[in-house]
Amino acid sequence: MQFFSFANEVLPYLDQLYSYKKIADLNRYADVLAKFRRQFGYGSALLCSSPGRVELIGNHLDHNGGKVLACTVNIDIIAAFRANSADVIRIAAKNRQTIRISVNDDAPCERSAGLVKGMVKYLRKQGFRVGGFDAYTDSVIPTGAGVSSSAAFELLVGRIISALFNDDCIPEDILARAGQFAENVYFGKPCGLLDQSVIAIGGTVRLDFSDGLRYEKLQTDLYGASLVLINTGKSHSQLSDLYAAIPADMQAVAGYFGKKRLIEVDPIEFFERYEEAAHAVGVRQTLRAKHFFDELSRVEQMSELLIGQADRGAHCTPKLSDKSQTYLSDVISLINASGESSLTQLKNCAVDEHDTAIADIIDFAHSVCPCGARVHGGGFAGTVLCVVPHACLTSFLSAATAKYGVDKVYSLKPRSVGTTIL
Repeated sequence: MQFFSFANEVLPYLDQLYSYKKIADLNRYADVLAKFRRQFGYGSALLCSSPGRVELIGNHLDHNGGKVLACTVNIDIIAAFRANSADVIRIAAKNRQTIRISVNDDAPCERSAGLVKGMVKYLRKQGFRVGGFDAYTDSVIPTGAGVSSSAAFELLVGRIISALFNDDCIPEDILARAGQFAENVYFGKPCGLLDQSVIAIGGTVRLDFSDGLRYEKLQTDLYGASLVLINTGKSHSQLSDLYAAIPADMQAVAGYFGKKRLIEVDPIEFFERYEEAAHAVGVRQTLRAKHFFDELSRVEQMSELLIGQADRGAHCTPKLSDKSQTYLSDVISLINASGESSLTQLKNCAVDEHDTAIADIIDFAHSVCPCGARVHGGGFAGTVLCVVPHACLTSFLSAATAKYGVDKVYSLKPRSVGTTIL
């Protein structure tokens, strides 16, 4: 009887979170709740889900004030949680050491605990209340795969603090900035605001970083296509300098035009003075700036495609209309153009001239079916994003898992909501 009561409470959320209702998901929440009760001795708890994300298009634009199109996906970290009276945050998980920190201790420490401390410190500085709580978590977001497992954890912590101590009213942009602060200051990762913003807001989002953070939620469905990530298996933990060089290069070009960020530079003037800028600032730097402007145009084109297809009332059906076929072909063309630009202009697809892991996966994807394929996220290591027509999804997954292994291939669906209290 108790399980049926629990199921009735959780089931209404599953369609939003995972695009389907499945007994395995229901059992996962029941398992986390049971482990929370055993770990901390409570009889009841609240539940939270915080998703991973993919960047559809807009590679390395956020840090120079550009626009990015991204969406949350149906893999997440979930938690059962409850406030305590000890002013201590305790977060437990299977096969992991329990995080235990005082809410008044903001000294730097190891990664996961440091991220919690960063969230607490930032939210306190913004005037929000923070208290002690206990949580038990379970994550199915793969680490190091470019789907923002760290940001999902940060937003989970932030949403728990919002729900327990602030009437669940901390704005999404504040939670996102708290996550960025935690990454920058307590983890030493010079990330922008992209990952945290998408996860806080949820759905398919066009983010505009030209003046703070503005966003527009778009139709989530890709119509006729699925998302597949293929992981190179390479670690990006030692690549911070390579990541940091990209915004620095773009800002150097902006500085040549008397501006701080590329978004402030007139693109017409940039292209007219391209050779001059390349000679003065450097070829690599100017190529990366060209990627910025080219990719910015692709973000707008992709957004228009999604909006236009939604306005036509299209649906994902096995047999697409002629207009839907054209739409899908256009989406794939934009994804491939983004991939080519990242490879040849942004140059974030290889650590050195001998590194072909990302380029090889892109070539493989194109050899299987007419799909879109591009480096995903920061690049250099991590994953390749493939936009695969439904008609060839089964054969694509079969070929990809045979070549790279089942643990390196992820078939994902867009998710319509961000970090959510159930």
